[in-house]
Amino acid sequence: MKTRSPVARWFNALCLSLALIIPQLSVADVVKQQPTALAMATDTVIVRPVMLAVTVVGTAFFLVSLPFSALGGNVGQAADTLMVQPAANTFLRCLGCTRMEYRERDED
Repeated sequence: MKTRSPVARWFNALCLSLALIIPQLSVADVVKQQPTALAMATDTVIVRPVMLAVTVVGTAFFLVSLPFSALGGNVGQAADTLMVQPAANTFLRCLGCTRMEYRERDED
């Protein structure tokens, strides 16, 4: 029986942690509250790096799908969904804020 490498164990632990933490962040209803230190720390260590990876992968998917989007006439929609929204959540959202808070603050 093979034993798993330390990297594989670390990766599995990270995936399990993300699977347990991310749903909790998306369900949190803290629209008018200030982010807690735990929310800021979690955002810094876990959410922002994941969103940066989503932005990079989304940009690659957008470039691959660009000819098809151009033929379909929805280049703007594809760019917004695959690049702009993930980039805004990565770089423009306040530290520890949920997406709802970001949009709520835009309206003010």
